[in-house]
Amino acid sequence: MEKLNLNRRKFLTALSLGTAHVLFSNPLYASLIQSTSLNPLQKIKLGSSGIETTLLGVGTGVHATNRGSFLTKQEKDKSLALLRYAYDKGFRNFDCADTYGTHWMMAEVLPHMKREELTITSKIWVRSGGIPDKERPDANIVVDRFRKELNTDYIDLVQIHCMVDADWTDSQKRQMDILDNLKSKGIIRAHGVSVHSLEAMKAAVKSPWVDVIHVRINPYGIAMDKPEPEEVVKVIKQLHDSGKGVIGMKVIGNGELTNESEKIDNTLRFVLGLRTVNMMIVGFENIEQIDNYLGRVEKALGELKQG
Repeated sequence: MEKLNLNRRKFLTALSLGTAHVLFSNPLYASLIQSTSLNPLQKIKLGSSGIETTLLGVGTGVHATNRGSFLTKQEKDKSLALLRYAYDKGFRNFDCADTYGTHWMMAEVLPHMKREELTITSKIWVRSGGIPDKERPDANIVVDRFRKELNTDYIDLVQIHCMVDADWTDSQKRQMDILDNLKSKGIIRAHGVSVHSLEAMKAAVKSPWVDVIHVRINPYGIAMDKPEPEEVVKVIKQLHDSGKGVIGMKVIGNGELTNESEKIDNTLRFVLGLRTVNMMIVGFENIEQIDNYLGRVEKALGELKQG
């Protein structure tokens, strides 16, 4: 296993300057900063999960809670057109969750897509709040509802959503076992977790049950499990090295960087340059953003390839 050598002073200096030249001069492990393809929608493997999908995925949970999100609140035709446009451009990863309320949207656009090409993710909510239901049925009941809402026989990836406790692998053992059984039956292809604390992320490193994990990552510490990105980077490397698929989320700081063009470019170079995040999820609000990010990611990959 390659040792991750971080120099805190250089790391923080690079971030504060906010330029690609300094940011990637060697704050992390530059020997791994390389890419063989400039295609922002190139196919990647999610660790050892057996799932192959696109480097960029469509997040449907912008400003989401209680089964509502930006896509569910704006004009229906605009949201459906966005999903279809993303597919036509080459996106094959669509990220959903019970809290987002977007299953029905995927069901409406699926007839216009080749299901076997897609990676559809959803997440079960086991905590209080978050969804309007008071009950928290077992994962098999919830996944069966998901399949009906999505109008699909199987779901590629189902995760336990928003874990924060260090002991989540103990407290959620029943749901983990149920999801494992669903995987053995082919009802889901892989299972995992999305985490919202560094302690929960560290627990995922130790859990062989985790096939794929969503992690919050950007170089500015915005909406992340720790405000110090170098701490998060170390654990992400451990996740990657253990064979887990790593999906980067909150790369635009939960939308806080939307109007900060230079910081967006720095973030994309940073996350791609880590080489330990298999893919990134971006929540798009309109079709123009899709084209914008495709161009940005292609540019970032080119800059990283040049060294």
